[in-house]
Amino acid sequence: MSVRIRLARGGTKKRPFYRIVATDKRSPRDGRFLEKLGTYNPLLPKDDDNRVVLREDRIRHWLGAGALPSDRVCRFLDAAGITENTVQQRGTGKRAQAIAAKKAEAEAAKAAEAAASEPATEDNAVEAEASS
Repeated sequence: MSVRIRLARGGTKKRPFYRIVATDKRSPRDGRFLEKLGTYNPLLPKDDDNRVVLREDRIRHWLGAGALPSDRVCRFLDAAGITENTVQQRGTGKRAQAIAAKKAEAEAAKAAEAAASEPATEDNAVEAEASS
């Protein structure tokens, strides 16, 4: 069984309220779940403590058991300090994979360019000091 940590919608029409739940990935969005791990109320101001409420110990348990968080839940976990830099690309199709590959190539090229330019600037600084 593949477990996901995701949002389950509740509330009324135009007044959403979400539960953060651990569930089998095949179950419906608002269907049966294994455990309630927190809540998210998007109607509250962003600085309100009750906007996102997480049960950190149980979330760590499920992550240790191999549960995969959804994109939005990853953002909540990163903001709370439970995980670091685990935000995923949206989608799982070929287009999302292509976007992620291009982004990785661009970051690698940028890192290589930065590494190549650093020694050159140090050599120039040493030459400038030697000529003084």
